[in-house]
Amino acid sequence: MRVRAQAKWVRTSARKARLVLDHIRGRSVPEARTILAFTQRAAATDIEKVLRSAVANAEANHGLDGDDLVVEAAFADEGPTLKRWKPRARGRVNRIRKRTCHVTLVLAEVEAEAPRRRPRKQAETPASAAAEETKAKESKAGATTRRRKKEAVA
Repeated sequence: MRVRAQAKWVRTSARKARLVLDHIRGRSVPEARTILAFTQRAAATDIEKVLRSAVANAEANHGLDGDDLVVEAAFADEGPTLKRWKPRARGRVNRIRKRTCHVTLVLAEVEAEAPRRRPRKQAETPASAAAEETKAKESKAGATTRRRKKEAVA
């Protein structure tokens, strides 16, 4: 089950929001909340609101436990840019771009992972051992002839 929450027209640039989102992607909800609480960037407060909204959606709409969820995807897309003007010397003007972004968080349930097993080594058969030995001898023989040719030239 996946749950999604989105905040549109957040007044920070997408680049700044992505720096914070990279910290919480793939983490559990309690861990992400802790990280956001101690992150000093201004975008962290807006992202924390989106996280709370996503957890509330999961609990209210799907009956899931918020602490058992993981931040599966977190991304910030660029929103519309507000263009403002600032007067400069000698009758000139500079453009000020006030950027916005759309923050999206996708939460998913934690799946219980089965323990991974290492594949067993194949028991060597006498035929495969003999084939490996002949390959090794052929490679050594080629190396000695090359070496002899090199020595003969020198």
